Amino acid sequence: MTNNKLFLAAFALILFFSVSTTSFAQLEAPAPSPAAHVSQVVGFTKISIDYSSPAVKGRKVFGDLEKYGVTWRAGANGPTIIEFSTSVSIGGKNLAPGKYSLFITPQESGDWTIHLNSKANAVFAYMKDGKIDEAAVAKDDAVSLQVTPVQAPETFERLAYFISAEDNKVASVSFMWADVMLTFMVDTQVDQKIESFKGAL
Repeated sequence: MTNNKLFLAAFALILFFSVSTTSFAQLEAPAPSPAAHVSQVVGFTKISIDYSSPAVKGRKVFGDLEKYGVTWRAGANGPTIIEFSTSVSIGGKNLAPGKYSLFITPQESGDWTIHLNSKANAVFAYMKDGKIDEAAVAKDDAVSLQVTPVQAPETFERLAYFISAEDNKVASVSFMWADVMLTFMVDTQVDQKIESFKGAL
């Protein structure tokens, strides 16, 4: 092999290791609470949930990691956001299309509260003197629901949301983490929308 070929081979080898080392240095560790997304079209409405999914990691989640009686962001990192592409009804209240942040207030006994925040705020926007101002949270609720927690069908190491609708009119939205499941219903108002369309003809 000539000197020129040896030089080129050595240069190529140095370049390869340099690029590989730089790429490896830029490679970040996986997020401990990775971003997640679930969506489903129900009737005429697309329902979407964007959240971050923390893991149990052997911890006691409710009553320890997430304190009873303290409103929590129902995920990790940024706010958990639920979005409706058209108007819907939840808990007997009409909600306009748009984005809402979803909070949960766990309780040691009895029903838990699911909040849909009208301003899509982060729960930490309601922090006052190091504590969540529960009255301020309630003031900005587009709707709040009392939901009975039930045993999840399996242990969920990672927090997850699910959307389903057997009749393609009313969706069930379920939260599952550790051994807890919470479910609330979203009426996508299919019949009302059809009647409204007919009335406009």
